[in-house]
Parts: sequence; structure tokens; C-alpha cells
Amino acid sequence: MKITPFLWFSGNAEEAMNFYVSIFKDAKVLSVNRKDGKVFTATFELLAQQFMVLNAKPLFKFTEAISFFVNCETQEEVDELWEKLSAGGEQSRCGWLKDKFGLWWQIIPEALGKLMSDSDPKRSKAVFQAMMKMNKIVIADLQSAYEGRTAA
Repeated sequence: MKITPFLWFSGNAEEAMNFYVSIFKDAKVLSVNRKDGKVFTATFELLAQQFMVLNAKPLFKFTEAISFFVNCETQEEVDELWEKLSAGGEQSRCGWLKDKFGLWWQIIPEALGKLMSDSDPKRSKAVFQAMMKMNKIVIADLQSAYEGRTAA
């Protein structure tokens, strides 16, 4: 048994699926069901997580209430996903972005959680305050805040 996010798109499910599969390493389309020549439902996989898409009428929109949290190991991963996923969308605060299909993502480096969970409340607060000033999360700036230095 597993839970699979089910994403309702307004006629552009195939485009969205192909967009996501093109961005993530080792991503793949698993199945496509067509109706009248157009994708009706499809499943794909990103980072070992399956997703299902549906092409339907434009009755519902994505909101910030649901987002996909991507835990990145390096700044390079953060930078690449940030740029690719936000292209044609909207960059927001604290690692959040909305892609061109209206889906919300959080592109977060592992370092953020590690630095914010430090037992020294002064350090963890400094990291939190630095993060609150950022759009895309920059690990070097978090580290500077953690060490009590001003970010470059």
C-alpha cells in the first residue's frame, strides 16, 4: 500500500508530467491512458515517488496549502531545481516557488534543518532569521548566520 499524489490539471497534464520528468534525475513516465487522443490519466515517478495526473475541466486550482518538499544535498541541486521549476512561474520566500502550472514546491537544502536544529538557540535563531530574508535558500549564507558572520 502506498500514497500517490493525484494532480488535477486543466488540459495540460501531459505537458506538466513531461516538464517534471525532464527536470528530475532518474524520473520516468510509468503509464499513459489516452481518451480521444489526449492524455486522460498518467503516472510518473520523481525521486522514487509516484504521481498521477488527470486532464479535466478547469474546476480546481493548486494552492500553497499543498506543496512538494524537495530535500537537496547541495547548493548545486538547489540552484538547478530552483531555476528549472520556477521558470515561467513565481519565486517566493523561504525556498518556496510556484511552477508554471501553479503547483507549489519547497526547494530546501538539508543544511537548513541541520543548522536550525542546533542546540544553541542563538545559532538556530540566526539561521532562521537568515532564511526568512531569502527567496532561494543559499547554504553559504545560512552557514554565515550560524557562525555569526554577515552574509556576503
